[in-house]
Amino acid sequence: MADGKTVPTATLESVGTIQIQLGEMVEVGGGPKGTRVVVDVVSAEMESEKIKASLATNDAADWLTVSADGSTGCLDVRLTLKTDDGEFVYVEYQGRANMAEGSIATAPTFQTGSEKYSWLNSVQAVAAGNVNLETGDLIYHLYEVKIDIS
Repeated sequence: MADGKTVPTATLESVGTIQIQLGEMVEVGGGPKGTRVVVDVVSAEMESEKIKASLATNDAADWLTVSADGSTGCLDVRLTLKTDDGEFVYVEYQGRANMAEGSIATAPTFQTGSEKYSWLNSVQAVAAGNVNLETGDLIYHLYEVKIDIS
């Protein structure tokens, strides 16, 4: 490196899964960014060794934008989870979907006021997902990005 500093590296640590059931899809139509589709999130279950949570509110959705050629979807998802012990966790993520394959890559972040789950506030996650658009079944495998600066 020109400045003599070590370039950090990253590893991924598995932290669980999120299973989502998608609901109604409303195609808003084309615009300057592509075709906008609003997709309801009907249910969500997050499970790992450290947390178990499910969808807490009915205002969860994906504000999807599909490229002009229909090959790439740009996700913008927000939802609120409630843990099995009553705490709330807000989740948001952006990502890219291969519309032909149903494969999805996202980068979730979390926000909570819960002391027990405050560790989530500093987690940058990535997720590998797969969706079946006919059934609305979506599953993500979540990973925490661990940075090594040694």
